[in-house]
Amino acid sequence: MIRSAFLRALAALLFLASALLQPARADDYLEPDAAFKMSARMLDPNTVAVSFEIADGYYMYRERFAFTAKDAKLGKPSFPPGKVKFDETFGKNVETYRNSVTITVPVEANGMFTLSVSSQGCADAGLCYAPMETPVKLIGAPAPAATAEAAPPTVAPAPATPAPASAASDTPAPAAAATAASAAAPASELSQIAGVLGGGKLLVIIPTFILIGLGLAFTPCVLPMVPILSSIIVGEGAASSRLRGLVLSLAYALGMAIVYTALGIAAGLIGEGLAAALQNPWVLGAFGVLIVAMSLSMFGFYDLQVPSFLQSKLADASGRQSSGKLAGVFLMGAISALIVGPCVAAPLAGALIYISQTRDVLVGGAALFSMAVGMSVPLLLVGISAGSLLPKAGAWMNAVKKCFGVLMLAMALWLVSPVLPAVLQMLGWTALGLGYGAYLLLHNRHWATLAIGAAFGILGAVQLVGLVSGGRDALDPLGHFRGGAAAAPARLQFTRVKSLAELEAALAANPGRTAMLDFYADWCVSCKEMEKLTFTDRAVQQRLAATLLLQVDVTANNADDKALLKRFGLFGPPGIILFDRQGKEIGGARIVGYQAPERFLSSLQALGS
Repeated sequence: MIRSAFLRALAALLFLASALLQPARADDYLEPDAAFKMSARMLDPNTVAVSFEIADGYYMYRERFAFTAKDAKLGKPSFPPGKVKFDETFGKNVETYRNSVTITVPVEANGMFTLSVSSQGCADAGLCYAPMETPVKLIGAPAPAATAEAAPPTVAPAPATPAPASAASDTPAPAAAATAASAAAPASELSQIAGVLGGGKLLVIIPTFILIGLGLAFTPCVLPMVPILSSIIVGEGAASSRLRGLVLSLAYALGMAIVYTALGIAAGLIGEGLAAALQNPWVLGAFGVLIVAMSLSMFGFYDLQVPSFLQSKLADASGRQSSGKLAGVFLMGAISALIVGPCVAAPLAGALIYISQTRDVLVGGAALFSMAVGMSVPLLLVGISAGSLLPKAGAWMNAVKKCFGVLMLAMALWLVSPVLPAVLQMLGWTALGLGYGAYLLLHNRHWATLAIGAAFGILGAVQLVGLVSGGRDALDPLGHFRGGAAAAPARLQFTRVKSLAELEAALAANPGRTAMLDFYADWCVSCKEMEKLTFTDRAVQQRLAATLLLQVDVTANNADDKALLKRFGLFGPPGIILFDRQGKEIGGARIVGYQAPERFLSSLQALGS
């Protein structure tokens, strides 16, 4: 009797203790977002990878995953093998995942879309979480016609009752479908950039694009701005210092970054690149004349500054006499952004596509501005070093200023060269080389100056000899002396197409062959780099021996050119599209911007064997 009463009292105490301790145990469970951390990214323009990081002591049900999308069509998800366990809630064996899982989903989308991921998981301690639905924004591309029709999976309703901990041990599940991620081709640069932008996290986008801009800082599109800024700082004379040079560089870089960003946003919102619009004789001619006018200040004709009436207004507004100079430098930087604008590289193309498809000016503009900041690093270095490396006064200063003036004349000629005949280009380089060379040789006696003068004279003479002997390539004026076409480096032979109809006809006429479509323009610096450095590579030519080579010349920027660029979502050349043996574009294999032969060969792996 006493023993029975003792046992009943003990049971009551245990029940009470369990009731009192239950809230504390509930507090030990992780929040759903912490227990099941989800992320999503584009493996390529037509494949989404959805990943979950699962905390220790937790697991997720395979059959509770479901995927829906707004503004996109989804294919059948591909799951990796899980583990089978008997679940008392369902009363059957279920497949589960622990630690981590990545699911790939085919997607057909024309730009930004919203993917909604439904999932459910439980804790070994006995708590089953309510079903979760997590939306994420991504950027996709239209799927090739050969892609299977999308068929979103159907999912049974999720249980609302908690599932107790299972005593059954996990056993390997039957073999599941192979994971698409393992067979997927490496993500292209455009896909990676789209993934960064699609995340919408400025704390990731800004440093990423600053680093990208730093990598672009030493390209032929950005380097011409260095002589402009250097000439401005040199023009300061004795007033130049490290601090002053840095302030001028910041003003110049800020002007360039703001206008560059504005041009990019405008191009994205309009839906067409401004590259071709900027590459016409009137725009380039006006910019060339402006640079020539700026170079005259280096020869002592006038001081480089904004008009005096603007200077006085700016000085009155700020109370600083240097405001006029800073405003002038800012304007020079803004104008110099036109040099960078036509250069279409993969990062710029990715940002423009993002803006055009999402209309998200904040994220796209932040990416462009950050990239411009990265590209400004050499300019800032010029400003910081000016105070200690550049001479302050005297004959040396005058010589340096004249040298920068000549460099600016050379840059003006380089800028207008895309719209000049080869003969005029070579005449310009001849006059510049022989003229400055003769000046240095006749007005100086220092050995270094004489050597520089001789070098300029030789370069001018080479251009002159090449011109009068029939050469028509300013970059290789004596190339025709190497034995003619037989001795010149062989180049890929392209078939030109002028319209979308001609492209489709060419693909249809060559069934069973892979194809490569190259977008080219005479004013495209990177296109010429590809022509001279990549397309002449023997390994590249062997790799493309059996491939149909097509090319679109968009120099004229006419209606057909715009239609082809718009068809493939390009904002300007260079751009290369790869097609499979069925004449369909290979997803995630686009090449935008210059690629060296080794990297280009890696990109061509998408063509298959």
